Amino acid sequence: MLYLIAGLGNIGNEYAETRHNVGFRIVDEIARASGSTFEDKRYGFVAKARVKNQQLLLLKPSTYMNLSGNAVRYWMQREKIPVERLLVVADDLALPFGTLRMKPGGSEAGHNGLKSITQQLGTQQYARLRFGIGSGFQRGQQIDFVLGDFTEEEQAVLDERVATAAEAVRAFALSGVQFAMNHYNNK
Repeated sequence: MLYLIAGLGNIGNEYAETRHNVGFRIVDEIARASGSTFEDKRYGFVAKARVKNQQLLLLKPSTYMNLSGNAVRYWMQREKIPVERLLVVADDLALPFGTLRMKPGGSEAGHNGLKSITQQLGTQQYARLRFGIGSGFQRGQQIDFVLGDFTEEEQAVLDERVATAAEAVRAFALSGVQFAMNHYNNK
């Protein structure tokens, strides 16, 4: 079966290491671990990976965060992937740094990438894996925070947290959202 794993972020070197691009980092880790490489395709960078008997279509939208839904909708339609086999990977300000939270649906919690996907799909009922980036910013500094780089302390454990998030994505494809939630939420 084919799953669409959409890691959210912004294209361009100036965004590459930012907190908002942690979704890109997680799908990059899945591709790296499976020996896959991304190709520049319509609406995004795409790679295919295998996890045992499941196929993953990894997507890094090239539409910028606020229009991520265009890329997700296009690839779901092109590959005939039902919403039950979609997992969106995004950053989350409401969670402490490195915390993972997978859910089968729900609100966008102010995340513009998720808002765009919900708008394009016409439903909030799609799985998402949120990666906590913390909320260490002053009032009015949210944009600078999410578009800023991780701290040295965060960098020290970031690779391990990203690898754990990649494991959660693989668990989603192999065993479903409930299994992945039970084994990876709050870890």
